[in-house]
Amino acid sequence: MKSILLAALAAIPAVATVSSAPAAAHSSEHGVALERAVADPRREADRVRDPYRHPVETLEFFGVEPGMTVVDYLPAGGWFTRIIAPYLGAQGHYIAMGPDVRAMDARMQGFMGGLAEKFPGQVQQWNLGADVPRFTAFNADAYPEALDGTVDRVLIFRELHNQLRFGWLHNDMLTIRRMLKPGGMVGITDHRANEDAPFSQTDGSKGYIRQSDAIALFDAYGFDLVGMSDVNANPKDTKDYERGVWALPPGLAGATDDTRATMQAIGESDRMTLLFRKRD
Repeated sequence: MKSILLAALAAIPAVATVSSAPAAAHSSEHGVALERAVADPRREADRVRDPYRHPVETLEFFGVEPGMTVVDYLPAGGWFTRIIAPYLGAQGHYIAMGPDVRAMDARMQGFMGGLAEKFPGQVQQWNLGADVPRFTAFNADAYPEALDGTVDRVLIFRELHNQLRFGWLHNDMLTIRRMLKPGGMVGITDHRANEDAPFSQTDGSKGYIRQSDAIALFDAYGFDLVGMSDVNANPKDTKDYERGVWALPPGLAGATDDTRATMQAIGESDRMTLLFRKRD
């Protein structure tokens, strides 16, 4: 692990040289299909978050297309699942991935584990099965070897800070490399710390990590940065909250009658949006 972190530090200067271009231009047909998935009536309750998470622009930037095999890391309540799965279509393959739970305590195992057993019920609850018949779900400690070299994209929405602070990152990254096709890509969004912030505010414990650290970590695990976007940036986010990023919407942790309106006016966090390609 020490050698990985040293390599990560050495990679930081590469940030400034990378293009902000997306993975590939979408065809107009794909763009229409993506907008249709975002506008689906099943997402009525989700739509309030669209102005902060920019699902069309983000998935276009990541180069996600119908028919792909896509891994969604810790889909949680399924906010992006309800877009990605219908968009991939009948020829696509949606895969939910969770972390290795073997070293977790019983409470965390119950919360994070058993994704293969839990996820089919969630798909049924979200009424997605008729649109996308190919679903797979697993935790990293029960990785299905048949996925080796079959995945086009791995998407990690607002979870890199958790992978880092809970110690999941190493096993997750090795599993992700194993799944991806040669040249397969990983797209991430996460809460962006200021580059000059102290370590106590950039280690994931407050929800924020530095963009340069994220890039360096991916480089250490054999991924090249091919694009970055500010589509999910929010300059109103001051990133100095006692309760961390969870003080912002939608959680509003610790909000009072006096502060709630202020936090809602800030909106969701300032986020990096990065795209990496697996390096041989």
